[in-house]
Amino acid sequence: MRSPAQRTVFIVDDEPEIGRLLQEAMTQFDIEGEVFSTAASVLAALSTRTPDACIIDLGLPDMEGMALINEIRRQSSVPIIVLSARGHSTDRVMGLELGADDYVVKPFDPREVVARIRSILRRSSDQVQPAAETQMAHFEGWTYQPSSHCLVTPEGEETFLSTGEATLLEALLRAPKRVLTRDYLLEHGGRDESLDRSIDVRISRIRKKLNRKDGPALIRTIYGSGYMLTCDVKWG
Repeated sequence: MRSPAQRTVFIVDDEPEIGRLLQEAMTQFDIEGEVFSTAASVLAALSTRTPDACIIDLGLPDMEGMALINEIRRQSSVPIIVLSARGHSTDRVMGLELGADDYVVKPFDPREVVARIRSILRRSSDQVQPAAETQMAHFEGWTYQPSSHCLVTPEGEETFLSTGEATLLEALLRAPKRVLTRDYLLEHGGRDESLDRSIDVRISRIRKKLNRKDGPALIRTIYGSGYMLTCDVKWG
C-alpha cells in the first residue's frame, strides 16, 4: 500500500529491463515507479492523474519522445527527465528547449538516475511555499503562478513551465529591473552539470513563451553580466 508521503514516477520506456532496473533503484527511496511502454498509454494515464515526475525514453514505438515531451508540457509542469542513447549536445539542447528538466544518456547507472530524480523532486517541492501557494505575479498583462508553474498570456491562454524554467522566471520576477548574473541564476535552480548552456537555453525558451508580436522584449541580455526583466511586477 502506498504511503501518503510516497512519490510516484512514470517511466516511459519500451525496454522492460530498463523499467525494472529503475523501479528497483527507486524503491529504497520510497519512490514508486510505474512503467509504460508507449506514449499513448502514458498520455492516457496523465489524463486522470499526475505523477511527481516522468522519465521518458526518446525512442518510443508509437511517438517520437520529443513530441511526447511537447504534448505533456502543453498541459502540465510535471518534472521530466529524458533517457536516451542520443548523447550529442544538440539532442540535449533540444530536450531542454522542449521543456525537459534533465537529460541522461544510455547506458546509465540507475543510481545516478534516481539521484537526479530526487534532486528534481526537491527543487520542485522547494518552490511551493505554503504562504505563497496562491501568490501570483502580474506583469505587462501576463500572470504567473509559481505554485503551479502556470503562465497566462494577456489573452488568457495558459502554458506550463518546466521546473528549471519556473525557477529562472521566478528569480527574474522577484528582482525586476535588476541584472541577475548567470552565476546567481545557476545557484538558484538552473544548474545543469551536463550542459553548460542550460541557463541560455532555458532563458531562450522563456523568451519564446513571452514573445508577442510588436510587444516589448521583457527579458534583456546584459552582455558580460547576465539577464534582466525590463518591466515592473506586482505580486498578489
